[in-house]
Amino acid sequence: MAIDGLFLHCMKNELSAFALGARVDKIYMPTRFELVIALRSRAGGKKLFISAGGNYPRVNFTDFTPENPASPPMLCMYLRKVLSGAMLKAIRQEGLDRILYFDFDAINEIGDKVERTLVVEVMAQYSNVILTDGQGIIMDALKRIDASRSSYREILPQRAYTLPPAQDKLNILETDTETLLARIAQNADRALSSALLRSLSGVSPLTAKELAYRVTLGDPEVRELPDAVKARLASELDALRETLLTNEISPCYTTDENGNLLDFSFQPLTHMQSYAKLNRCGFLSELLDRFCVEGERVARTKMQADDLFKTVSNLVERTAKKIAVRREELLTDGEIEKKRVAAELINVNISNLPKGVSFYEVENYYDENRPIRIPASPELSPAKNAQKYYKEYKKAQTAKKVLAEQIEKGELELVYLQTVQDELTRARSSAEIAEIREELTETGFMRRKNTGKVKKPSVQPPLTFVSPNGLKVLVGRNNLQNDRLSLHTAKKNDLWFHVQKAPGSHVVLASADVAPKESDIEFAAGLAVWFSSQRERGVAEVDYTEAKYLKKPPASNPGYVIYHVYQSVYAKAVKPDHLQEV
Repeated sequence: MAIDGLFLHCMKNELSAFALGARVDKIYMPTRFELVIALRSRAGGKKLFISAGGNYPRVNFTDFTPENPASPPMLCMYLRKVLSGAMLKAIRQEGLDRILYFDFDAINEIGDKVERTLVVEVMAQYSNVILTDGQGIIMDALKRIDASRSSYREILPQRAYTLPPAQDKLNILETDTETLLARIAQNADRALSSALLRSLSGVSPLTAKELAYRVTLGDPEVRELPDAVKARLASELDALRETLLTNEISPCYTTDENGNLLDFSFQPLTHMQSYAKLNRCGFLSELLDRFCVEGERVARTKMQADDLFKTVSNLVERTAKKIAVRREELLTDGEIEKKRVAAELINVNISNLPKGVSFYEVENYYDENRPIRIPASPELSPAKNAQKYYKEYKKAQTAKKVLAEQIEKGELELVYLQTVQDELTRARSSAEIAEIREELTETGFMRRKNTGKVKKPSVQPPLTFVSPNGLKVLVGRNNLQNDRLSLHTAKKNDLWFHVQKAPGSHVVLASADVAPKESDIEFAAGLAVWFSSQRERGVAEVDYTEAKYLKKPPASNPGYVIYHVYQSVYAKAVKPDHLQEV
């Protein structure tokens, strides 16, 4: 799913159609490797999203701007100083390499007109965004690279910007077809897709495989190609060149039978049509948003909540160990009863027992008068040994009660912490992370980092979806919100859903005084599976009941409720599309 040079060429044309002549309105940096530039022109405004992160490097217009940090990074402040109000005059590509240049006319500190260029390198883990002046001198970059990381190419302020090492490949836009065919023929012992990949600039393995399939309906070695197939190859190369020159593209993405995204391209991926569904998009930017936004959100949230993940994981591990230790310390009823029997048998036979011995041998009338050997302390009299056993018996009884309470409390804490872990895996924004952090602080599992006045995070609304028959379905984002949703927001006749015996969100199907249909119940139950720890299984048993039957035990942890009147249904996880949320 990497963006290749041909895709970037088409993206350049799409961006240029709106962005040329637009001015920089605002600049944000959601994370250290992401940049959002709000552009405004007479036609309106658009947000240019640039990512140099290793997972989803890209550049496109976006409708899903990520949440910004409370205080902008220093680099963001510098870019605002340098580029705010600047006009975008050109977007250039370096051949068919994965490099775009955004040329701006800007005004410097003393009011002079200057040129600034934002170089966007979309190269997987080597992606970068570099700001240069009119002479190609680096002013700053998202990723600074010194000599210890690259002896060939340093990316540091005041250094001249140099291109990455060039590859010996041909540009299809600048090279005639006969020359392209001759270069491909030099790789006679390779599969056609491999030969295309080694010969053509800007071509990814996906594009090479598609081109080979269109020519041969397979991927034979170049040496095996008859003249008729070579003619078809020439025709396909001409068609590809024409597509790039005229920009008559057909953005396409593929999905499997479960609707999971597989791959994307600026052209239909016909070689995948035997096992995947082909879907069309109107614009490349829409295509990238569909593919990358959710994955970027997960990665971004995980990065923001990294310390919280570690804290909660440590708490889960520590709590589980405490429960295990207390269970080992807990004596069984039989072991406790043995101490009482020993004390009683010593007292019954006290007149016949010798002093200074290490055990007493007596008849056990609890076991058909069979002889029993009772260990004793030689330094103690029989009466003192009996008293010792009685004390141990009472102590064991007390310990049993205390340990049982501690184990029960520990198990409830473990269940709660596991729900917090599940919440963190599904958190969608830094605001949700802040709410979870506040939840752990209020419940005493974490301490506040500062002693001054702390502003509580804003309360987030529950996720809201619409069932097949138009009923509203509410999903809690965290345990505090689960409590509010289930005990305060939900009306008494609304249906409440929760995956059975596993961490997950509370889900409420608002009846709106209308009896929900079976499809509405299946939809809400499916959301309960999706927003739970059972998501990966795909199917789980879900309990549901009317909200009036929910009770919250006193002093229980957030998100914990009990119910005795309910029904259960096996539900398949419903993966909500971003368009379903309202």
